[in-house]
Amino acid sequence: MSESPMSGVREVNFDGLVGLTHNYSGLAHGNVASMSHGGLVSNPKEGALQGLAKMKSLMDAGYAQGVLPPQQRPDLGALRALGFSGTDGEILQRAASEAPQLLRAVCSASSMWTANAVTVTPSVDAPDRRVHFTPANLQSSFHRYLEPPTTGRVLQAIFRAEEHFAHHPALPGTPAFSDEGAANHTRLCGDYGEPGVHLFVYGRQAFGGEREPQRYPARQTLEASQAVARQHGLSEAQTVFAQQHPDAIDAGVFHNDVIAVGNGPVLLYHEMAFIDEECTLEELRAKMSTPLIPVRVPLAAVSMEDAVASYLFNSQLLSNLDGSMTLVVPGECQEREAVWRTLQDFILAGNNPIGEVIVKDVKQSMRNGGGPACLRLRVALSATEQAALSGRVLLNDDLYADLTAWVNRHYRDRLAVDDLADPQLATESLTALDELTRLLEIGPVYPFQLA
Repeated sequence: MSESPMSGVREVNFDGLVGLTHNYSGLAHGNVASMSHGGLVSNPKEGALQGLAKMKSLMDAGYAQGVLPPQQRPDLGALRALGFSGTDGEILQRAASEAPQLLRAVCSASSMWTANAVTVTPSVDAPDRRVHFTPANLQSSFHRYLEPPTTGRVLQAIFRAEEHFAHHPALPGTPAFSDEGAANHTRLCGDYGEPGVHLFVYGRQAFGGEREPQRYPARQTLEASQAVARQHGLSEAQTVFAQQHPDAIDAGVFHNDVIAVGNGPVLLYHEMAFIDEECTLEELRAKMSTPLIPVRVPLAAVSMEDAVASYLFNSQLLSNLDGSMTLVVPGECQEREAVWRTLQDFILAGNNPIGEVIVKDVKQSMRNGGGPACLRLRVALSATEQAALSGRVLLNDDLYADLTAWVNRHYRDRLAVDDLADPQLATESLTALDELTRLLEIGPVYPFQLA
């Protein structure tokens, strides 16, 4: 259902598998859900199965669905680089004793949120007519800063054919080029196979600029967004750079995809999404080859508290063959009366293509601050490009059954923060990941496989 009838280009959603060390350590400063649930006992098996169930249901509905593997965790190499030595068990015990926050960071399963993993430009927009990828440096938090090297290897293992795919290095891991990937990037277009306009949203300018948030950090810089656009060969006529509203960041909107979601010509956004709303819309209208369809949710209808708690805007907006769109929202949207009323009486009843709302349970992810849109990376691919993918990563019934069985074999159904020092957990994780790379047929991508 996500295929463009005119061009044959499909949007494939690549979801990240929830990792074996999924836990609630409250590592993400500025992410209200992550901070408020810190210390709770997690259920990695339930989290992985919830993610797979969401993928399966969308696949069954006709949407193209892919899978990306989790990172190697715990990252013992990072602890060794920070001065811990001895056997794996000794390193874990010493880190738990001397630097528990570091141990929690190297065990984070945050790579499940593939919307932060990379920024993608489809071939129709690139001068060389290849799909371009830039892994996000994620330098704003240590636990995510560890991810880009493995992310790059995974992407190159799957999108391997050089005649179709181009891979760029992550930007320098400095505050000036702080990059959080597709979570702050939206491509707006008519048909997926038609040229699009790329909306890059940033929180601050590294070298001075407009006002910044005061309570929580802005994770994306204008300079990073501009650099990624240059890497991908995007011109001024193809790009719009807009500043996220600092008051929204201070309310817990750490990425643009917590306050806005776009698909095709539709931009569903909250009144507080952009610091200069009218200028952003005017520039999009001027550069898009198809009329923009803005769907604005006013503050009077949905408060910032409700928007952040429900993750209304961190939903998947999917195109159907009949021209309508489906919005996939987390179950928390039903728990907030104002949000559910807005969905039914304003968004669905409005003059826009959104004609259906589907509710999905992703509570294990939501408690760490990631909704349906965080869990997926959107990649528009032609039939030729899709056929050129390497590995067994496009979901079908057989792969779903294999991944479900894999999760049931290897995942724990209870994980407390204190359990992260258990050396058996590290052994279980490496065993499972080694099996996963064979199941997905992507070859060695993890540090322990390359040593």
